[in-house]
Amino acid sequence: MRKIIRTISVVIVLLFVYMFIIRTAESNSGKKAPGFTAELITGEAFSLEELRGRYVLLDFWGSWCAPCRKESPELVKLYNRFKDKTFSDAEGIEVVSVALEKSGDYWRKEAEAQGFNWPYQIVQHSRVVLMSPLAQKYSVRNIPAKFLIDPGGRILSVNASFDELNAFLASKQKNI
Repeated sequence: MRKIIRTISVVIVLLFVYMFIIRTAESNSGKKAPGFTAELITGEAFSLEELRGRYVLLDFWGSWCAPCRKESPELVKLYNRFKDKTFSDAEGIEVVSVALEKSGDYWRKEAEAQGFNWPYQIVQHSRVVLMSPLAQKYSVRNIPAKFLIDPGGRILSVNASFDELNAFLASKQKNI
């Protein structure tokens, strides 16, 4: 009997933790996106503020993360579809990818294999990858994690599906 009660208690605690994580991620929607500066893989300094006036898809991923690798082709398709488009309320869209890695250069091989061809790529090394400064700033608890940021710097969605992202961006696209 004690074992059943202990198991039920553990399940209840895990359920509350899961609900808190989901609520934390969802509560970011509509808030101002935390600003940051970082070094791009090219060595150049970068500030999120530079992209004001455009949609930004901030994507947290890792070379070691199977779900990240699985969704990477969809991310590349989305970027290639909309990278040269104009929108009714934005100058364009940019992807900012943040590779969360423990060490090494594995992210480079994976990014090249997946066809990451956007200029805004960041790598953050940390012994505990979800404790990297950017992951902490955006309350990232799991990867992949995607934040769609509007031209004014507000978070529009957290972890929207690629179908939802494609539909939203298509609806905002200017008809030329």
